[in-house]
Amino acid sequence: MKAIKANITRSLPSQARIISCDNSGAKILKIIAVKGHKTCKGRLPAAGVGDLIFASVKKGKLDIRKTVVPAVVVRQKKEYRRPDGTRIKFEDNAAVVLKDLKGNPKGTILKGPVAKEACERWPAIAKLATIIV
Repeated sequence: MKAIKANITRSLPSQARIISCDNSGAKILKIIAVKGHKTCKGRLPAAGVGDLIFASVKKGKLDIRKTVVPAVVVRQKKEYRRPDGTRIKFEDNAAVVLKDLKGNPKGTILKGPVAKEACERWPAIAKLATIIV
């Protein structure tokens, strides 16, 4: 997993519900844990664009419901700053469900735009993305 140059605000705390923007069968995910995130005592671990999360599938196809899946956050509502000074934010919070921890997506189609920071860190997601912002 590659480092990100942008200063991304981690705005999706544990227990947050986000939509899945692929055709993996999952519709709504609930964040359980954020991989590699350390916090102070009492603070919830939070995720931002490009972070690997573990999520429970709340709505979707029956075979994938009530399972814990790895996913990558590709959009967030809270704005974040890029190295060139621009700030970017999206209309919704969204994630892509993964097959394995190496970053291979479970679905074959990604709906909506994907952040450039997520594509730099996860090249397999960049291959499927139609719009990279």
